[in-house]
Formats: sequence, C-alpha cells, structure tokens
Amino acid sequence: MPVTHRLVPERPIRLTELPTRGQSFYPAGKEAAKAEFRALRKELAELQYRFYADGRFRLLIILQAMDAGGKDGTIRRVFQGVNPQGVRVTSFKVPSKEELAHDFLWRIHKAVPGNGMIGIFNRSHYEDVLVVRVHNLVPESVWRPRYEQINQFEKMLTETGTTILKFYLHISKEEQKQRFQERVDNPEKHWKFSHDDLKKRALWDAYMAAYEEALNRCTTPWAPWYVIPADQKWYRNLAIARVIVDTIKQLDPQFPPPEGDLSQVVIE
Repeated sequence: MPVTHRLVPERPIRLTELPTRGQSFYPAGKEAAKAEFRALRKELAELQYRFYADGRFRLLIILQAMDAGGKDGTIRRVFQGVNPQGVRVTSFKVPSKEELAHDFLWRIHKAVPGNGMIGIFNRSHYEDVLVVRVHNLVPESVWRPRYEQINQFEKMLTETGTTILKFYLHISKEEQKQRFQERVDNPEKHWKFSHDDLKKRALWDAYMAAYEEALNRCTTPWAPWYVIPADQKWYRNLAIARVIVDTIKQLDPQFPPPEGDLSQVVIE
C-alpha cells in the first residue's frame, strides 16, 4: 500500500524532513508498483465513467510542484484512458491583463468543475502565495491575507458539492537538476526548458519556505494537502492514483436509472 503524507492542521510539517523518494514505502519494488498502478488506472477509468454518468458529484484535483516536479507527467500517466468528456485540465500561467484586473480567485473560480466533471489544475490559486511572494510581485500586506481567503474559498466549494484533492509533488533539488539536464540534452525536450527555470532554481530555499507556509496554512479538514514523494515517477503515479481511486469509491457514483420501463421498448 503506497504511503503519502496527508497533512493535518494541528501538526505543521517541515519539508526538509519529508522524503522525496518513495521506495522505502513500497518494498515490493518498481515493477510491482507499476503493475498495481496499471490496475488502478483501469479502475479509475471505470469509476470516472460512472462518475460522469451519475452527474451528482464534482472533483477538483490540484497539482503543485517546483519546475520539473512532474505535474504534466502525472496528468498524462494517471488519467490515461479516462473519458475526455468528463475531465478538464486547466493550466494556470502568468495572469493576463484582464485577469489582473480582477481579484486573484476570479480566473480560478471560472475553471472549477461542474456536476459530473473532474477538474485538474496544473498550478492553481496557490501561485498567488508562492510566485508573488518569492518574486515580490505584490506587497506582503496583499499576499499574506490570501491564505485565509483561499481557505474560505475552498470551504465554500466543498460546502456546495465539490470534493478537493491537493497534491504537492515533493522533489529534491538534485532530482530537479537531473530533469533540467535531460531537457537540455534531449532535443525532443528542448521546448520544455526555459532559462527562467534556472532563475527560479536559484531561489530554491525561498520557494521551499513559501511552499511550506502555504501547505501548513492551507491544509484544512475540508481540503487537506497530500505531500507526494515524487523523485521516483513510478511511486508518484501509484500514490496519487490510489488517493483518487479511494476518494471516488467513497463518493460511490452510480449509473442513473433509466427513464421509464425499458422492457417494452422495441427498436425498429
């Protein structure tokens, strides 16, 4: 059974004390993990089909990580084979001029999934207590109140029917270095490399401090954070898939009953 760290409001964490490698949690090894993951992915596809047909529930999955942390890979691997009609991925990049003219949650709220949908956020509203803090884009008097604003926003979503899963993909600085180097060395991955990534890497400690406070301040009973050891992709995928599958199982989506008695229906 994969292990991940589900944060509890009363017990703040230190990221430096949490592992970035998951192998010690899964002694059966990489190949066994991959086999279990394939079974989980098949189960997720079946559950998501029922989830979409049922139409009563909404699931919001938030992925946050340092650059090269594996957000894109997680989405590709975990959601391979699901019905694309019922899943929507939103990537939050630098805000547009229109978005900056509104409150920081305006663009986020528009992307929250509707009934029967699974919404996946590749980055999210948490950028507004991460990037803006580390790069001094707004004063502290602006970004610091956002922790509680985020908590209240997420509480409103859960109280109106949205289940929220928040995953922080926890990689080491050494693993990030290796992934950046692979992007530089592999022509097919050049498009993924940006010199801005190196500027952010130079601010690693500042980002870790920002992430740590965001995780601690914004883990709540209604929307806790999961810290996923993400240096090993096979473990990352397995751990996240298990949490998602278990969550949808608890919701117990069902195929809706037919409209009327179908036993007498004859198709000519």
